Amino acid sequence: MSETGGSGSNTSPHSGRLHWASNGSTPSDGTGAPGGAGLPQRPPTQPVASQGTPGATPDPTRGGAHVRPSFGPPTGAPTPSAATPAGATAGAQQPTAPLGAPAASAATTTADGTPPAGPEGGSGRPRWLVPAIVGAVVVVVAGIVIGILVTRGGDEPTPGAAASTVLLPSPTPTIEPVARTATTSFAAALPVSVLQYALASSATDEEWLAAGAVEAYTEAYSDGAGGEVTVRAGQWETPEEAVAYAATLVAALPAAPAADAGATATATAGTSDLPQTGEVLVGGAPAGTFTIVDAGDGTGVAVWTNGSSVFRVVAPVEDIADVYAAFPL
Repeated sequence: MSETGGSGSNTSPHSGRLHWASNGSTPSDGTGAPGGAGLPQRPPTQPVASQGTPGATPDPTRGGAHVRPSFGPPTGAPTPSAATPAGATAGAQQPTAPLGAPAASAATTTADGTPPAGPEGGSGRPRWLVPAIVGAVVVVVAGIVIGILVTRGGDEPTPGAAASTVLLPSPTPTIEPVARTATTSFAAALPVSVLQYALASSATDEEWLAAGAVEAYTEAYSDGAGGEVTVRAGQWETPEEAVAYAATLVAALPAAPAADAGATATATAGTSDLPQTGEVLVGGAPAGTFTIVDAGDGTGVAVWTNGSSVFRVVAPVEDIADVYAAFPL
């Protein structure tokens, strides 16, 4: 007896006839003769697909037996033998999938049971993904390189600031100067204030007049807080006479005090560059000479000539060089 859903056919022990076990064939009567004895039976159009074959589509006309998808005949399908009745040949055509049957089976598996390649060659990522990743990497690397270059540039030593001279405004007196009684041109040219010092008194210098000066004055200046400056000014007939008298004044100046071995390295402002000597320039041309020294008693002394005029100034040692520079004659 044949087994429905078996390997496809069995040889009966009662006769040498081949019985078909495909669904829809004439069942055996148990004696070896088919129910429609004498009538040729339709051979199977193809071997029944083994159970679990990937990609097989159930055929409702064959009772659940699996056949290949309808997109083409299988390779190596058996052909009807010459002994097959002519009527059976017409029925051996490859069955097609019923209308309305889902066609997704052909799209979801291939002949060997593997999923077909997708529109992007089997990968789910879009075509622009790889170029976008490469571009992002390039941007990141460029940013890192720029950051390194900027950091290296910041490690370079910053050039030092150029030295600049800050000019402070000249101090001015806090007290009013007194009126000078002398009215000569030379007396009128003498200043009523020098820096923070204002004229406090003015008198004729009898000693310098006796030494040959045409006119001479002794004047005192004060800052109103205890600081004083004394100016002796005189005019001679000729520059040579003025230079000769100024030489006697310079010769009487105290020598620069010897350096104290125990003194600190910090010098009093305005005293570290004393004594000083040099030319007196008027309009860029030499008009006399000057000498500035530290008297050693907290004061400084400056003696200079300007043409036929002679000047001797005593001021606090820290101010003596500035007073000389600010004096207009």
